[in-house]
Amino acid sequence: MDTLKQGADALFILLGAIMVLAMHAGFAFLELGTVRKKNQVNALVKILVDFAVSTIAYFFVGYSVAYGVDFFTGAETLAAKNGYELVKFFFLLTFAAAIPAIVSGGIAERARFNPQLLATAIIVGLIYPLSEGVAWNQRFGVQAWLKGAFGAEFHDFAGSVVVHAVGGWIGLAAVLLLGARSNRYRKDGAMSAHPPSSIPFLALGAWILAAGWFGFNVMSAQTLDKISGLVAVNSLMAMVGGTLVATLMGRNDPGFAYNGPLAGLVAVCAGSDLMHPAGALVVGGIAGAIFVQMFTLTQNRWKIDDVLGVWPLHGLCGAWGGIACGIFGQTAFGGIGGVSLASQTIGTVMAVVWALVGGFVVYGGIKAVMGLRMSQEEEYEGADLSIHKIGSTPDREVSW
Repeated sequence: MDTLKQGADALFILLGAIMVLAMHAGFAFLELGTVRKKNQVNALVKILVDFAVSTIAYFFVGYSVAYGVDFFTGAETLAAKNGYELVKFFFLLTFAAAIPAIVSGGIAERARFNPQLLATAIIVGLIYPLSEGVAWNQRFGVQAWLKGAFGAEFHDFAGSVVVHAVGGWIGLAAVLLLGARSNRYRKDGAMSAHPPSSIPFLALGAWILAAGWFGFNVMSAQTLDKISGLVAVNSLMAMVGGTLVATLMGRNDPGFAYNGPLAGLVAVCAGSDLMHPAGALVVGGIAGAIFVQMFTLTQNRWKIDDVLGVWPLHGLCGAWGGIACGIFGQTAFGGIGGVSLASQTIGTVMAVVWALVGGFVVYGGIKAVMGLRMSQEEEYEGADLSIHKIGSTPDREVSW
């Protein structure tokens, strides 16, 4: 029976890893559909190559930083328990690689390619694993302190804070250091509109992400005996709440309609194993409102050129999810309990501060040493031709 359970657990978490791996196609198509046509190829290539760099950084450095486990042993040892420890690494890698995928959407259309890959290696190898280890592996005694002081540890079942908030706040630092796209905000106070290049591709990306999210959340149980239908239905309800509120507040704008479900799913990750489905619906709805309101403010009033709105979507909705877990996870709101609002708030704030500081250190250092931004001429021509030497739909044959 033990052998059967080990095989079942390995298969369970492997399927989760594959579902979250597929989410990276969602990141790619969401960005491809949102950016202008001259930057579509770059969106596709960035997500793929960032994932490859993330894999190397996390396998050789990051996973060990977070969990104290390395893979410098023989293959026979690694194959023990049906290779469960390896597929667990694969699953957690897909979470880690979401950080640069999130950042990619904010810095689109003007970031240089190689400096972003360097930033990915540092973030996935060091910045992210340090906070991941605190939240999910008892590193540095933070969880023990929170439990002693407030009666419960910081709870983040599937990464509202550990993954999404951290990615969103790192992304904010990168966006601020890069500055706005050329001519986005003009000297006369006017703002140039850069509408999405493809609503169908944007929608496709959102659908792929939403479907993969059920692997992201449900498979965070990591073993088959801990699977919970509550997680699945809470994810569904938050997705629906985010969709309806964002569509209503966004006045039927498809960009808001398709980011609404993602906002809800970001927010429900932390407490998806604790909340009542009605609470998850409220949490998702509030996240949809946060995204619409804050995306509008950042773009129009504060003139922060966050192309895909990764700070409001992941940074703010993720932080809301961490705090919401401490509210709607309580038995008074129909939740299972065992959480502390104080622990949730403190843990969320600590992760946000770490991510923001880490983002400024990494991207600020790279900016000072080698530069982050394409030249004005390269940006005008577009990242596709400037970096990859081909557009998304070449309209003529080229002789070499």
